[in-house]
Amino acid sequence: MSPAPRLRAGIGYDVHRLVEGRRLVLGGIEIPHEKGLAGHSDADVLLHAIADALLGAAGMGDIGEHFPSDDPTWEGADSVVLLRRVVVRVAEAGWTVANVDATLLAEAPKIRPHVDAMRRTIASTLGVAVASVSVKATTSEGMGFVGRGEGMAAMAICALTRTEE
Repeated sequence: MSPAPRLRAGIGYDVHRLVEGRRLVLGGIEIPHEKGLAGHSDADVLLHAIADALLGAAGMGDIGEHFPSDDPTWEGADSVVLLRRVVVRVAEAGWTVANVDATLLAEAPKIRPHVDAMRRTIASTLGVAVASVSVKATTSEGMGFVGRGEGMAAMAICALTRTEE
């Protein structure tokens, strides 16, 4: 049997519907927009994808297993808090975050003005340098549910390294 790997990669994906009457939180930052994302927590699709990437890399399931939507404890929860808890659980399993690369799929609003603040918030939450966090945004050029403005999606990939013992 080969020794356990010292580096692991994980991928995460999340999607939420856009609805009236909710604030829009992406990457831990509230962004002015006429609609927000529907969900049990604050529905931060970007942080949820990152959390799933971290949990996947550590072999620890997904965000729904750790923070079930039928548990009232997490109703309206701040996804920064959820991601921080994921980082703690991943660290307890012997892993350290090396980097995260995330992409948001959304037609509106423009994300570019908020990317630096998102990167700082994510880096602080993960306990890594800002240079270890990449956040990008793209549209789906009018196609599908994202293109019609019905929702947003996010993808993330991360690398974890084995904590030195």
